[in-house]
Formats: sequence, structure tokens, C-alpha cells
Amino acid sequence: MPSYSLPSAKVIHVDTRGAVILSEESHETRDSRGIYFPNHIEPVSHIAVDVGGSLAKVVYFTRSPDPPSSPSVAATHGSTSPSNLSTPRSISPSSSQNGATSLVGSPPRRNGALTPLVLEPHTYTLSGLDDGLVRDSLIRRTSQHFPGGSLNFERFETDNIRDCVDFIQTLIERSATVNHVPIEEMRRGVKIMATGGGAHKFYELFKDTLQVEVQREDEMACLIEGLKFITLIPDEVYYFSDELIHSASNPFANTHSCPSTKPVLSGVSAVLERPSPDPPKFGVTFVGNPTPQFPCLLVNIGSGVSIIKVDEDGKFERVSGTSLGGGTLWGLLSLLTPATTFDEMLAFSDQGDNATVDMLVGDIYGQDYSKLGLKSTMIASSFGKVFKKGGKKESFSPEDISRSLLYAVSNNIGQIAYMNAEKYNLDRIYFGGCFIRGHAATITTLSYAIRFWSKGTKRALFLRHEGFLGAIGAWIRNIESPEEK
Repeated sequence: MPSYSLPSAKVIHVDTRGAVILSEESHETRDSRGIYFPNHIEPVSHIAVDVGGSLAKVVYFTRSPDPPSSPSVAATHGSTSPSNLSTPRSISPSSSQNGATSLVGSPPRRNGALTPLVLEPHTYTLSGLDDGLVRDSLIRRTSQHFPGGSLNFERFETDNIRDCVDFIQTLIERSATVNHVPIEEMRRGVKIMATGGGAHKFYELFKDTLQVEVQREDEMACLIEGLKFITLIPDEVYYFSDELIHSASNPFANTHSCPSTKPVLSGVSAVLERPSPDPPKFGVTFVGNPTPQFPCLLVNIGSGVSIIKVDEDGKFERVSGTSLGGGTLWGLLSLLTPATTFDEMLAFSDQGDNATVDMLVGDIYGQDYSKLGLKSTMIASSFGKVFKKGGKKESFSPEDISRSLLYAVSNNIGQIAYMNAEKYNLDRIYFGGCFIRGHAATITTLSYAIRFWSKGTKRALFLRHEGFLGAIGAWIRNIESPEEK
């Protein structure tokens, strides 16, 4: 068999034209669906890993001989009923406004491979081709049978970091087979772009086990690079309309009175002031024609919370944060409920009634406290009734505890985010991090906090790949040569 050489490029230009987000394979993959780039032609063989305190996120690009299928598109803009509300990740963006199609049915992840194209037996080095036209022509001739490729997303619990390493090892081995090259050649063509605290803690594990180059990248810089790139993908950014926020906070409003499902913030009238002139009723609005959205505030909610101010030119500064984040919710609910995974905890919260656990204004005054503008349904004290009832764990259901704690953590983050946005006069507030997971109650609470405290002048914006900003940024940063960094 002839000896093939893997192509390499000094600088990678990601062609995002026609990019589409694939539908989820299951409820658990709603925040890790692939992105298909039909026009990208350049070889890509590096893998990005963002290892945080709770989760390790992996981003990698593959090509496959078969493009994803593309059935019909389900519209999302302006739906007339909140009854189908679950999560914006289970709804495919509309193509009515921009002519784009949403591909339903994720590509089989096991069929793709890193850089599955090879040059002729004669060795060519793409980085040595100064003529752009010659270089592009060569790449197109060698990749003409591969219809673009997919950016793939995977996550693992950091406690099981070896599962992450094993996954990458298998990916590299499969790619060597697809490329018809020895495993040693494949390893020389692969680089791990590592970020997050685990990039340092597990550096030797990745380097020694995978036997590839490992390059560590700054965590905050990767977050901003990831935000800049992902917000250019059509239908990546979305927000809830005021009607949808209100209905999600009051799912039983039309059937019976339920204190726990009324708005958790005070002073909210029945007719909501709208942040935009005419948001779609009950709609999840996707940004179909994205443009650079700086300056802004990025609230990254992982195990803890980092709040980062991004200037118009992309310069950034971490201006605030809190230790009460996703790790707090995960840890406390592990102690207080039988849930063993984060998805189980979110499922519990969906069925919960926080009014059995939280002390509301109405529990203290018996009515609204109108002089201070406090509605009777406002939470006066999170978990306030636990002490009142003697603190017996069996007195409270896991569902109610989960709902109460989710509200407590989310409201706290929302208010801190608003105060920082107000301090730095920023109207755009992006929420990222694996804490959100496309969960409607979490999105609603954060959206309500921003809308309420800003009196409708600021908007909470969310991302369909919110947990992968750091990994995406690390992946993008490999387009720079070492001399340029």
C-alpha cells in the first residue's frame, strides 16, 4: 500500500457559509448537537478539550462520505400556545426568514474521522503553498468527495476523565484507519488544544496516554473566542419572548391557583412591558442573521460563575463572579435528593412546587405588601419553610427541593448579572455554561430577572451550545500560528 501523508495547514479558515445546527439525537444531547459546515474544505485534525471542575467538554471536526439528511423544517417563530414548551433545544429554527434549512437527524458520530482526506503518495505541505488559488485548488481536488464536515461536541464528568481520554484515543485510532496512515503518523498530525483548570491538572495524562502534542490555552481568552465564533452561526443565539417567560412561570395559571408557579419576582404586572417592539407571542426567537454582538456581558455558569465584560474591539475583563453556581446546585441536590445526575435534578425541578419549601411574602403578611411593591408570591426566603416546619427531610419532596434551589441559584446569578450590566452600561447579556442545559425553568428565571430589574431595557440571550464556549474557543485558537499568538 502506498505511503500517504496527512495534509496540514498553518492557518485554518473556517468557512461558516451555509452552516446549520443539526437536531438533537435525544433529550440529553440537546446542548451538544453538531454543526454542519457544507462549504468547509480545509483539513482539520486538532481536538479541543475544556476540562472544568465538574465536566470535560470535547470539540472536534470530522468529515464523512455521507452528508447529514435534511428533512422538512419545523417552524418556531410566533407559536400561539405555550403548551408545547419544553426547551428551545427541541425546536428547530424556522427557515422562513433567511432561507436556511435546519437539518433534522444528527450525523452518525462514529462514521466521521479527523481529516479524512489524503494527498497523493507525493508529499505536499499546504503551509508551504503561498499562492492561495493553488492551495485552494489542491485542497478541493483532494476533498471533492467529502461534502463539508461537522463540528462535534461531547461531554464527560471530570471525575471520569479517563472516559474522555479513551474517547479521544478511539477517535484518533479510527481516523488513522480512515486516512490509511499508521497510527504514529496520525498522532503526529493531531494536536490537543486544552483549556480550563484541567488543562493543567490533567496535562500529563493527556500527553502521555494519547502520545500527541498538548497545547494549553488561557481559559478566559478561549471563552471570548468561542463566543465570537459561535454567535456567527445562524440560529445559535435565542431568547424568550415576555409572553413565553410569563407562561413558563405560570404553567397552571389558567387551571387553578398555584402560588409556586406565579412569577418569583415582585412587581410584575399582568401586562408585561416588552423589551422589543413586537416579540412573537409565546415565541422562542432565534437570531437568524447573526452579526458581531459586542460590547456585551458574558455570564459563564459552570461549577462557579464568571462574569466577563467584552468591549467592542473584543478586549475582555473578568469583572465579577460568584461561587454559587452549577456546582452548588449539583452538590446540594446530591445531598438533599436521590438524584444522581444533573439531568435527573432538572427533571425533579420540572415537577416541583417551590412554595412548599420557600417562604413567600404572602406567608409573612398574608397578602401583598403594596407599600413596598412586594407581591404576595415573591420569595422572601429561599428554603424559609424548612426551618419553620422543623427541618425534617421527609417532609419535603425531592421535586419541591429541586425547584426551590434552582430558583435560588438562578435568581442570584440573574441579579448579579444585571447589576454588572448596569454598572458597565451593557444591554446584551449572554448566558453560557453547562448549568443552563437548555432547561426552560432556568432560562425563564434568568430572563425574568434581567427583564424585571432592567425594566425591560436589557435582554438575556442564550446559546444552543452554551456549555462549549471554552472548548470552541480553544478549537478556533488553533487557527493562529505560534508566532502570531
